[in-house]
Amino acid sequence: MIHWEAREAAKRVLERCDLLGALSESPDSLCRTFLSPPMREVHKLLLEWMREAGLTAHLDAVGNVRGRLEGIRSSTLVVGSHVDTVPDAGKYDGVLGVLLGIEIARVASQTRPHHSLEIIAFSEEEGVRFGFPFIGSSAVSGSFDPAWLTKVDAAGITLEKSLVQFGLDPLEIPGACIPSSKLLSYFEIHIEQGPVLESLDAPLGVVTGLVGQSRHTLEFSGRAAHAGTTPMNLRRDPLPAAAEFVLEVERLAQNTEGLTATVGRLETVPGAGNVIAGIVKLSLDVRHASDVVRLLSVSKLLESSRHIADTRGLKCSIIGNLEQNAVPCDLAQSSRLVGAVLHGGLTVHRLPSGAGHDAMTFAPLCPVTMLFIRSPGGISHNPLESVLESDVENALEVGATFVCDILEDASA
Repeated sequence: MIHWEAREAAKRVLERCDLLGALSESPDSLCRTFLSPPMREVHKLLLEWMREAGLTAHLDAVGNVRGRLEGIRSSTLVVGSHVDTVPDAGKYDGVLGVLLGIEIARVASQTRPHHSLEIIAFSEEEGVRFGFPFIGSSAVSGSFDPAWLTKVDAAGITLEKSLVQFGLDPLEIPGACIPSSKLLSYFEIHIEQGPVLESLDAPLGVVTGLVGQSRHTLEFSGRAAHAGTTPMNLRRDPLPAAAEFVLEVERLAQNTEGLTATVGRLETVPGAGNVIAGIVKLSLDVRHASDVVRLLSVSKLLESSRHIADTRGLKCSIIGNLEQNAVPCDLAQSSRLVGAVLHGGLTVHRLPSGAGHDAMTFAPLCPVTMLFIRSPGGISHNPLESVLESDVENALEVGATFVCDILEDASA
């Protein structure tokens, strides 16, 4: 019977992904950033779906949508993911995990469990609007820094003002936290966002851990001047310096096993075709499963940026935006998840996550576990992002087995 319920639930999940995928700031593509106008309709639908699944639901002080199933004990298993997107996004990143959680809660709500269950749709994970990630999950895990309220978006709006404009009260953010004494475990289902599972012809994967991340913003500054009248030998052009740095980032990553390093954003000022740039701003994203390797690589790259600037008579300023240590998934809970995969008649595949996820904010407080769903073509952060209905059905069966096993474990 569970198999047929999962089949119908999988269809419902994918239909709802389509509905949420149509709610965007852009008429031509999917972009839904933290507390942007389309989030109001997203919240409305999620609250409705959570309540329909048997949960009590509300919106917390940072815009997380939360549905709770009260157990005999207040110890809480959190199942969550995010509902914000990158620009020109796919419709399954984050959202799929939230909707799967709601369907799993529908199964769990048929009886009163020993432990409590909370399904959370985090308001922000991608870091697009304010330049740093995990605003939603940080509030729930108690790691939200009040200093973040002064950070501004591209329009000059502070995080604090964005909350107030949305009808939320920043003073109530501490109340969004689940005390660590009541956090039983954290579980997240997410698309892989890479090609490994597809290469193995595997629908699901058990995540071993999440790589550490470093994010910085660099600014090379020289002197803007006329493109036609300034001889090459008299220029102080920061763009060639930035280009040299980008190639150094690529070289180091290609020669360091397991390292990924990316310059994903580059901005020239003033940005006119007939003007030598005066300033070039760029982003740096460095990831590795070993924090030692990652931090050493970042140090080398930042030192290289300073050397490049000095050699060319420029200035280089560096702002650190994120230092996130690598997070291993809990061995005991991962073994339990492996058991659920085997119970579903599937082969177990273990793999690390090269992307960051909300699970990272809970790892210092409680056991964390993640289940990956195959990403056809390895495509994500792209409108071509997709999933297979049969994989979604498998994830529901495995996820429901895993979650219900934890909720009914009186020894936990």
